[in-house]
Amino acid sequence: MSSIARRTFTAAGLAAGLATGAASAASRRRLAGVVPPEALAEVLLPAKELTYFPRVTDRAAWNAIGGEARTALIGAAETESKAPWTQLPASLFLEYKRNGNRSRFEAQRRRRRDRLTLLVLAECCENQGRFLDDIANGLWLISEETWWGVPAHIGVQKIGVDLPDPSEQIIDLFAADTGSVFAWTDYLLGERLDTVSSLLRPRLRAEVTRRLLDPYLARDFSWMGFSSPRPVNNWNPWINSNIITCTLLVETVAARRVALVHKILRSLDRFIEGYADDGGCDEGPGYWGHAAASLYECLDLLHAASKGKIDGFEIPVVAEMGRYIYRAHIAGDWYTNFADAAPRLHPAWPVVYRYGMRIGDERLQRHAAYVLSLSSGARAGTGSTARSLMGLLDYEEVRKLPATPPLLRDVWLPGVQVMAARVKEGAANGFYLAAQGGHNAESHNHNDVGNFIVYLDGKPLLIDVGVESYTSKTFSSRRYEIWTMQSAYHNLPTIGGAQQQAGREYEAAAVEYKATDEAAEYALDIHRAWDANAGVKRWRRTLRLDRRANRVSIAEDYALARPTAPIELNLMTPHPVTAGAGEILFAKAARLRFDGARLRTQIDEIAVNDERLTPVWGARLYRVRLVDASPALTGRFELSLETA
Repeated sequence: MSSIARRTFTAAGLAAGLATGAASAASRRRLAGVVPPEALAEVLLPAKELTYFPRVTDRAAWNAIGGEARTALIGAAETESKAPWTQLPASLFLEYKRNGNRSRFEAQRRRRRDRLTLLVLAECCENQGRFLDDIANGLWLISEETWWGVPAHIGVQKIGVDLPDPSEQIIDLFAADTGSVFAWTDYLLGERLDTVSSLLRPRLRAEVTRRLLDPYLARDFSWMGFSSPRPVNNWNPWINSNIITCTLLVETVAARRVALVHKILRSLDRFIEGYADDGGCDEGPGYWGHAAASLYECLDLLHAASKGKIDGFEIPVVAEMGRYIYRAHIAGDWYTNFADAAPRLHPAWPVVYRYGMRIGDERLQRHAAYVLSLSSGARAGTGSTARSLMGLLDYEEVRKLPATPPLLRDVWLPGVQVMAARVKEGAANGFYLAAQGGHNAESHNHNDVGNFIVYLDGKPLLIDVGVESYTSKTFSSRRYEIWTMQSAYHNLPTIGGAQQQAGREYEAAAVEYKATDEAAEYALDIHRAWDANAGVKRWRRTLRLDRRANRVSIAEDYALARPTAPIELNLMTPHPVTAGAGEILFAKAARLRFDGARLRTQIDEIAVNDERLTPVWGARLYRVRLVDASPALTGRFELSLETA
């Protein structure tokens, strides 16, 4: 199989000859062509007639929300309403410019939005008016913010990274998300807000228009996908899901409403075109929640607003994009992660469930029930106003479903060159192997072509570390100075001190995959991931999961252009290791065997003190380096991983 333009997860069971890439994308039905622009005005329901969630006046629907979900929601709102609203001083915003810290400001601004959503939903449940004043406080306070986004994204403004310029409204992820909080607040509470002040609703609508709808029409931001042929990432559907919410709920001028919807559809087409037919997400499962999941929110709201005349779910790849989340699932809250994706997550179960309902996938619905069963409380894993609403409305229904995840035996996503295999369908017992090919210019890229991970009995053994907390360096020209981005800290070789390089040309080649009842095997040549100075002519990596023997084997066939020393085979693990003659013992759980006469062992202990990595891996990680100090010009290394 030839190398391809990007890496993601594709559908299990799809034929190996599945069409991928630009030719396939060009043949897909386009959202922007479903309804001609001139007909959109007739297709779209006016805002007053659109019913998506029950409004506060629909007492039957809100009174039906009872038990644990209702009690937890109102209790949390009572507690939150007693606290002061968070402050966002200029000095906090400027921390990103001064020292690269983005998390402190983001946490404070997020608390404002979460509190407002909580109060609105509690008021809808209770309908006693006791939260209305504090809802007004939140709306007014957020309306007074100069900009609704976050410091890490302010560089798009003409003046660059600094305090936000009030004369230039930039649409980033979080500005758009704030707009949907305002739009849903107006939709849900409506005239109840007028009992506090008749100026509240006009103000919130004016802010949504000024900050989001006007600049969306006036400018083409890069995340829209119009300025470059390169695929766009999760920013596209995430922002568009919020803009479509604001458009359908707030905009009342018919011509502007049509222009906004048509531009959103064109932009979403650019996002969908970036996916192979297998629906794999090259950003990984941690970003699925604002990639495919946000696309679902766009399409479902458009479906409702057009009475089904705009039906993006008829595009086959959309269903495959939804299925990706259970195809990437290992066990528990562990997911196959490459690049910046987190290895542990709780996907937004309300969207997982509704996505499964919409595409008729019972496995996706069961996966939602499983995710909910791992969560603490009804609101866990929801997040936005819309998702919190979905969670409240669907909680009891999802709890009744079998909480049994699919745990697919084999996953092969040729569009992104990712495979995964376990010993037995539906069971976490034994080894789990996942690997990727791709290239080193993907969204959220690490230099990791050919990387693999191994889990044993649903727990991590050989890992992809993931990414530390985002700072100003993370998405800058200095990205690959960060150790987690480098190939030497992945399960990859370092050749004569040379690591893989970043760029589209650094890619996998000659990718082959096959799976039977006996084994799953993945082979690829990764020598192109190094530049010419490394002197690598061939590096054929073959990974095999032997189901019968419950064993993982790794074979490395290489050829060098000139004498190069040393060769180091790196393996990352969260477990303390014990080295012996020709073997490594991982926490008394698994044993790696190799040619001890050729390869000497070095163990590096890596202290972890990052707030994003420590909760996942603890205070220590370990890098095993198997070193051939004097490699021949051609050779082969064989490693075998077995239970201890």
